[in-house]
Amino acid sequence: MLGLSNKDTRFLLIVIALTLLTPIILQPFPEGSSLAQFNAGYPDLMQRFAIFGIFAIGFNILFGLTGYLSFGHAAFLGVGSYSVVWMYKLLGYNVVPGILLAIVVSGLFALLIGFISLRRSGIYFSILTLAFAQMSYNLAYSVLTPLTNGETGLQVYTNDAQVLMGAGAPNSPHFFGIVMNESSKLNLGGWEFTFNNGYYFCAIVAILVFYLSLRIFRSPFGLMLRAIKTNQTRLNYTGLNARPYTLAAFVISGMYAGLAGALMASMDPLAGAERMQWTASGEVVLMTILGGAGTLMGPILGAGFIKYFENIFSKINDQVLHGWFAFLPDGLENFIIGVSHFFVGKSWHLTLGLLFMLVVIFLPGGLVEGGQRIARAFRNRKSKDDGAQARTQPAE
Repeated sequence: MLGLSNKDTRFLLIVIALTLLTPIILQPFPEGSSLAQFNAGYPDLMQRFAIFGIFAIGFNILFGLTGYLSFGHAAFLGVGSYSVVWMYKLLGYNVVPGILLAIVVSGLFALLIGFISLRRSGIYFSILTLAFAQMSYNLAYSVLTPLTNGETGLQVYTNDAQVLMGAGAPNSPHFFGIVMNESSKLNLGGWEFTFNNGYYFCAIVAILVFYLSLRIFRSPFGLMLRAIKTNQTRLNYTGLNARPYTLAAFVISGMYAGLAGALMASMDPLAGAERMQWTASGEVVLMTILGGAGTLMGPILGAGFIKYFENIFSKINDQVLHGWFAFLPDGLENFIIGVSHFFVGKSWHLTLGLLFMLVVIFLPGGLVEGGQRIARAFRNRKSKDDGAQARTQPAE
């Protein structure tokens, strides 16, 4: 189906089901319970899962397949956001023109940067992309203020043209009348599930780009990118020029990043230079490595993992901790809270850093490798049980 093998089709259907059921899956604990703090089924966080999943999928096409490590992908993220907000200002709040412009502009920008940066490889390529990203950030922050509005950020004002905005059109981002920030709620007992238009818009886009990445991974083009990662020198000896392939991978990856930035502005009609900082580029590197570089699901798992920690663990303050450990004696309660204080709240980076170290040391293939090990252990145990059962049964 859709040009995929039976195995890949089943895999794609599982991804679609998990994506569409995310508002339910991320709400495992009833409201009002002490564990409701760990629920992540609210629109803003779910949208971040989908958007940064797209960002990481695109980065994985470059880094996971070719081995070229870019530290400048945040530049394309910012370009995508600025493109969408400019479409809001000129045409109206429909997200489609802005998203299309963001993909085209980020692709052209990636073509320019990639054409120069891919003249080098290894650490030199990484430094070049970082330099371009920082130049883009500083240009957006100060030099290109008429286009980016500097440190204030680009936003829509009442005196903007918006030539395609009709009298009854929504005054916030929408998809042909479907407003992004509108939601419907479903209450079942102690659970409250939120179904947000913006999340499902991002989720459908994420499914489409995931399918595209799946086709790239299984195509002869993807096989050529893997050959470049394995041994580019040996590939050059065969007479093949690897540079057009790496440049194509760089442009595709940049377009994915621009799409992610466009979706950010589709949820919140504001674009700022902070989205182009080197920290955003480093974040997508962490997502890809943590989940499993070169795998299909790894970048998505890594993006969800990091965004979950950023938004859930950072909100666990001393008040929440006192509520959890109130049943303990005062001295023991204060001691546990004093120790936990270094791992949650404002110190959530320490917990994430420790987990990242453990994954890199014990699971070099990321979270995907951990899942594969668990599945392999279950299969081995099942085969041993079947073999033991066959030995105990008498022969016919």
